[in-house]
Amino acid sequence: MHRLFVAIRPPRAIRERLIGLMGGVSGARWLSDDQIHLTLRFIGEVDRHLASDVHAALGSIHHPAFEIALDGMHVFDRRGEPVTLWVGATPHESLRALHKKVDQACLLAGIAPDRRTFLPHITIARLGRGSGPITSALENSGGVTSERFTVRDFCLYESDLTPDGPIYTLVERYSLD
Repeated sequence: MHRLFVAIRPPRAIRERLIGLMGGVSGARWLSDDQIHLTLRFIGEVDRHLASDVHAALGSIHHPAFEIALDGMHVFDRRGEPVTLWVGATPHESLRALHKKVDQACLLAGIAPDRRTFLPHITIARLGRGSGPITSALENSGGVTSERFTVRDFCLYESDLTPDGPIYTLVERYSLD
């Protein structure tokens, strides 16, 4: 079985900017450079044949390259408890259009549609019980913005869950028009 997801890999300068924000929250599990991405679609566990169909369907996507920028540090919570620290990406229109094409390609390959609302973001930390207060991290982030950068491709990744955290392996890179 293969645990797959589709994502945009930010350029090195953007990843370095994000890594520079990491710290100041005790107990947070910060992502490594190899883990930084903007998820377009989580696919989940599939067998080898379905993985091959997903790869072929993603290869048929035509979408123009576009520009985005980092836009603010935020928190996802579960029942009022912060669980994820993330940085937004804007503008949303091109990201949503590409997400929709990726979702349609997955549907053609036999993957059920994603029912969750798509919110373009890059996770930078997982917060568990006992993580320190995140208010200072949010205040010290300075609003987290960046210059626009061009998205020229998107990728299919395989995720291997280990006791030390997930390991992401690039399966294929798909160029945008």
